[in-house]
Amino acid sequence: MKNDIVLITGPTASGKSKLAVDIARQCDGIIINADSMQVYDVLRLLTSRPSEKEKAGVAHYLYGFVNPRKAFSVGYWLSAVDDLFVSSRLIGKTCIFIGGSGLYFHALLGGLSSIPHIDAVVREKWRISLEKNGIRELYSILLKKDPFLAKRLSSNDSQRIIRALEVLESTGYSITYWQNKPKKPFLDAMSIRKLVLEPTKNEIEERIHTRFELMLANGVIEEVKQLRMMNLNSELPVMKAIGVRELNAYLDGFLGIEEAVEKVKIATRGYAKKQMTWFRHQLDTGWQRLTSADSACFHL
Repeated sequence: MKNDIVLITGPTASGKSKLAVDIARQCDGIIINADSMQVYDVLRLLTSRPSEKEKAGVAHYLYGFVNPRKAFSVGYWLSAVDDLFVSSRLIGKTCIFIGGSGLYFHALLGGLSSIPHIDAVVREKWRISLEKNGIRELYSILLKKDPFLAKRLSSNDSQRIIRALEVLESTGYSITYWQNKPKKPFLDAMSIRKLVLEPTKNEIEERIHTRFELMLANGVIEEVKQLRMMNLNSELPVMKAIGVRELNAYLDGFLGIEEAVEKVKIATRGYAKKQMTWFRHQLDTGWQRLTSADSACFHL
């Protein structure tokens, strides 16, 4: 059976990218990024964005196309996916979505609220306000304008706070009003194969160790230095990529290199554990669960 859509998820360092390329080469497919950090055009190494060699000649979309000064969201990503689907580039292709961001797959399968278009001027206004005043000031504004929503959010969740303020200013309604309206699944009319990689805990930990050592050898510290030169607001999503805080602490002299490296690995292992817990409890029986050994010989 030919699938129009293949979804591949799994914890970080589980081998998703290799499996996606293997499948794409079997079925003349293309790969679409569904990872919230690999959308940015910085930190290729630190976010494990595929290199040209790893792409192996397969077309990859929605990687490294977002300016790090932008607070990118799943809504913006879904709009970019929609633009791809209405283009001629995907005709006759099997589309393989790959990523570890559960929210992105939830949006594809369950739909997003149909929030009206947010004017670019409004978006820029709140982005500048974040850089100038900080997230505490913006949270205080939201608390006054939409206290019900504000109390449900972390006061440090810059992405959701900015989004809430944008929607409120542009539409006159709280984002919760739009979220409660009926949703239309994005992929409801298509044939979908859903795969989740579930290596053992030991396999994941070994891969995390090996992968980060390779990042170090390839210049990940220089990559973080280049990010620092951009003087980005610390509340922007890209600044919360695993490894940025730890390597910044090393570059600022607060940590030795060995301690910083170990902290990155610990944070990555913690993230992988959270992902595995989420996949175990949130993915329905329609997802085919694969071990590393299964993925090595998987065929559509």
